[in-house]
Amino acid sequence: MLADRYFLMPRAKLFLGLLLPRDGSGTGNGDDSGWSMRPMDAEQLRECGHRMVDFIADYYKSIETFSVLSQVQPGYLNELLPDSAPNRPDTLDALFDDIREKIVPGVTHWQSPNYFAYYPSNSSTAGFLGEMLIAAFNIVGFSWITSPAATELEVIVLDWFAKMLKLPSKFLSSAVGGGVIQGSASEAVLVVLLAARDRTLEMHGKKSLEKLVVYASDQTHSALQKACQIAGIFPENFRVVKADYSNSYAVAPEAVGTTSSSAVDPLHKLGKIAQAHDMWFHIDAAYAGSASDSFNMNAHKWFLTNFDCSLLWVKDKSYLIEALSTNPEYLKNKASQENSVVDFKDWQIPLGRRFRSLKLWMVLRLYGVENLQSYIRKHIQLAKQFEQLVLSDSRFEVVTPRNFSLVCFRLLPPTSEDDNGRNLNYSLMDACNSSGKIFISHTVLSGKFVLRFAVGAPLTEEKHVDAAWKLLQDEASKILGSS
Repeated sequence: MLADRYFLMPRAKLFLGLLLPRDGSGTGNGDDSGWSMRPMDAEQLRECGHRMVDFIADYYKSIETFSVLSQVQPGYLNELLPDSAPNRPDTLDALFDDIREKIVPGVTHWQSPNYFAYYPSNSSTAGFLGEMLIAAFNIVGFSWITSPAATELEVIVLDWFAKMLKLPSKFLSSAVGGGVIQGSASEAVLVVLLAARDRTLEMHGKKSLEKLVVYASDQTHSALQKACQIAGIFPENFRVVKADYSNSYAVAPEAVGTTSSSAVDPLHKLGKIAQAHDMWFHIDAAYAGSASDSFNMNAHKWFLTNFDCSLLWVKDKSYLIEALSTNPEYLKNKASQENSVVDFKDWQIPLGRRFRSLKLWMVLRLYGVENLQSYIRKHIQLAKQFEQLVLSDSRFEVVTPRNFSLVCFRLLPPTSEDDNGRNLNYSLMDACNSSGKIFISHTVLSGKFVLRFAVGAPLTEEKHVDAAWKLLQDEASKILGSS
């Protein structure tokens, strides 16, 4: 029996009621061992919020004591938690104990200064405060009328950011384009693919879907292939263009920023090709030339803005709106009907959306552009230092020249090995990650199993890079000595 009362709503929708215990206590049995049912009591929030902030601050202060990569086994949490939700409220102290003892061991610590895997996912005090305020307002800002400040701040902040990146003026809201915050680059590439699809079908006929072709580098993020599946692009029409290994794995224009190696494609030349053939040209996390139709970058990766905050700009917003717009009666309002406002529900897949611009605005306000530039330059310098360390050891090679703060390298295999060093480098990566001291990831470039060292965690300093390199050298010596 889940509850002793329920509310039966119209249209046969059943809702379980959240009810205060009859005696008014936290547990229903007259004691004070649990929470009273006051979901948004200001004083309770003040008291518990202070405790949570202290808990989080202590976590960051001690983050280096944790194994960077979680060392638990699959299914570990099933053995530690009950198989059903509690009938009675628990205490915050008991919850904190469970977080420390059961949840934290299963967390991979992305904010650790010794995290060098994949790409960074930055958090910051400003971003954290922004998330707190987003949670406080807790709006569902699908249209202007649902919270005018949410829509208008997003427009303003995306224009700020476009100017910081020196994007062409066509991407600004004052022109026919504009910016919008998506949850991830995967969502961004999906919505622009839908816009590109519908634009092309409008020109060539609705029955031309089977003829639509998508070109992408073989280093492109897998999200594009998934977007093609959702958009109905025929699998055989997803054309993979081989990247040029002699040009740091950038795509060769004559064959038509990559995820694996952080290469920068020759955008100007590719843009000319796209224009000549009336193709939609989307750029993911790179510098956008004037020929592109859309441009996307993740502020939540390397810009101290807590996940999620993926920035998308389009040169002509009408294609996005035409592909994604819905206008049911219950969402109609005067401002929207008069076309005097932006309704971001028509720029994305879901209806509801968070007040994400608030945290980005706070990051820009509290840190300023110059400090943010210095922050990024510091990580690039640290990656440059790591690259030099790799080059100084003849046992290793840098597989492709460093771009930004990512170094792709590997341990050179003995000539007798027939797998091109795959097992050797996998063993090195596994030994380092299993130690808990660092976390690195890998990719495959031109058949080579390559280790990726991405500098970008907010707390990373030179000492952490040096310690990571020493660990890699020590583990390499053990592996080579035993082979």
